[in-house]
Amino acid sequence: MLFLSAVRPFTKDLEDIREAGLWRELRSWYHSNGKIQAAESDQSLWNFAANDYLGLSHDESLRAAFQEGLQRYGHGSGASRLVSGSSPAHRQLEEAIAGHKKKQSSLLFSTGFAVAMGIIPALLTKTDFVVLDKLIHACLIDAARLSGATIRVFPHNNVPKLRKILASIRATHGSSPRILIVTESVFSMDGDLAPLAELVQAKEEFEALLLVDEAHGYGVLGATGGGLAEACGLQDRIDLHMGTLSKAAGLAGGFIAANSEIIQLLINRARSFIYSTAPPPALAFAASHAVAIIRSEKGHELREKLAANIQLFDDGSQHKSAIFPHIIGDNEAALNASSRLREQGFLVPAIRYPTVPRNTARLRISLSATHPAEAILSLRSQIQALPR
Repeated sequence: MLFLSAVRPFTKDLEDIREAGLWRELRSWYHSNGKIQAAESDQSLWNFAANDYLGLSHDESLRAAFQEGLQRYGHGSGASRLVSGSSPAHRQLEEAIAGHKKKQSSLLFSTGFAVAMGIIPALLTKTDFVVLDKLIHACLIDAARLSGATIRVFPHNNVPKLRKILASIRATHGSSPRILIVTESVFSMDGDLAPLAELVQAKEEFEALLLVDEAHGYGVLGATGGGLAEACGLQDRIDLHMGTLSKAAGLAGGFIAANSEIIQLLINRARSFIYSTAPPPALAFAASHAVAIIRSEKGHELREKLAANIQLFDDGSQHKSAIFPHIIGDNEAALNASSRLREQGFLVPAIRYPTVPRNTARLRISLSATHPAEAILSLRSQIQALPR
């Protein structure tokens, strides 16, 4: 009791969060295809908050594959991959991902966040450099900090500024330090695409490595859903393809695809891989099925439906991703707009700092292949009617 009374309470911290309009709390939801219902409410909402781009989180064949995986492998892995937790299901999935991403090998992690926290500290030391797009995901920023490497940041998608940074590093430090460039293929809060061809040219000219996070591109872009790298024909020229199985694939987990040497290094150095219990093998078994769906004619049809929904929402523009930001600016105004849409039957989250920069609070609209046209058109109309 003496110790507890001496600890400074967190009351002021919580008050500061509330006063800044940044308060967050957990809610429980029941999900179904395209719709969602709060556990404490009878109101059913159109779900424009999830990243379930192809609607696979409730796909019946994927559900059956998960059940088959449970029958074959049980509920849990029981240990880390390097002890006794690695199963044929994990290896099958890694081979499927490597084949899809056109890389020699891949490695499965428990989450996309764990991928980032494992790979960047494993690849870099304090004598190296990591160069980040300003708008990359928090997990990549945290991983860069953890690595101890010198961090440089370039303005969002500004390749000329990136090239200046790379030139300065090489001019000052020569060829000895590793340089890792980090970007997303589809930026999660803005929905815009990275200029991959220009990034590849820069990394090759300055002898750097390029890590592309395909979290919001995998399954959605490319002829077979391989992501923006596939759509641009650059899979073999990108060093590290990071991705997740929790969005278009409809399940959970993260992966990295690269050459065999890098994957072997991660197996031996990536702490979030080495010291984590392996993902359930039934999940890995189902994820292999999800990859197969993404690459199949069914996956192609779902991507075409999603593309049609994107064009419908954006009224025929050339927008390529399923993510649409509606910038409001003020935190309270964004929360009010989200509440107003909920009253009209739509779940559209208000995104605030620190997820996005200060004074850029927004509604984040996320489309799915499962959304019917009437719901999309109605949401578009409701958003257009919001006060600016």
